[in-house]
Amino acid sequence: MPQISAKEGFAAMCLRLRAKGVSDADLLNAIEQTPRHLFTPPEFMGHAWSSRSIPIECGSFMEGVDLAAELIDALKLKNNHRVLEIGTGSGFTAAVMARMTERVLTIDRYKTLVQNATERMDKLAIRNVVIRQADGSSGLQGEGTFDRIFVTASFPSMPRIYAEQLVSGGVMIAPILGEGGTCRMVKLTKTGSRFERVDMFEVAYQPIIPQIALAL
Repeated sequence: MPQISAKEGFAAMCLRLRAKGVSDADLLNAIEQTPRHLFTPPEFMGHAWSSRSIPIECGSFMEGVDLAAELIDALKLKNNHRVLEIGTGSGFTAAVMARMTERVLTIDRYKTLVQNATERMDKLAIRNVVIRQADGSSGLQGEGTFDRIFVTASFPSMPRIYAEQLVSGGVMIAPILGEGGTCRMVKLTKTGSRFERVDMFEVAYQPIIPQIALAL
């Protein structure tokens, strides 16, 4: 992709985001520093900076850049945060969050996606992202607590197993399946042992699939 096209795409995205009230300078800088075309399959390069979702390997997809930015903005990241991401996908959101935080641990059930995302982090010299192949449906043991948890596979109800890994004051956002097959992004803030839930907006995420993939 010619560099001028990437600049134009980024500028157009900024205008769309500002219209939605998203204007955090640290977030926009992190996105600008993360070459989205490196995460986009060649046949969809022309849509890299669009708001449409883009198919990637293993039947997965990467969010349109607008949605990715909105969700990261909702996390209100700080530079001392430890972040857990469930669903690495292309690795784009992990790369952006890594530029804004201390450490990102991201997991995916597909070995292919883990390998590809790892190669992209190496190419961009991003050293504070740990990528693992793991079962996202069963929690993550032995890693302590996190300041933020970002889930990109839908659960039938709020995944308490992950909510319990939040620090007090921590935030988790996750897509929750509702009646009629709708899926809504939900934000959960932990205060002591209580959780405050805020429903955000409808999204189109695939249901969580247990166990790691054996073939892909």
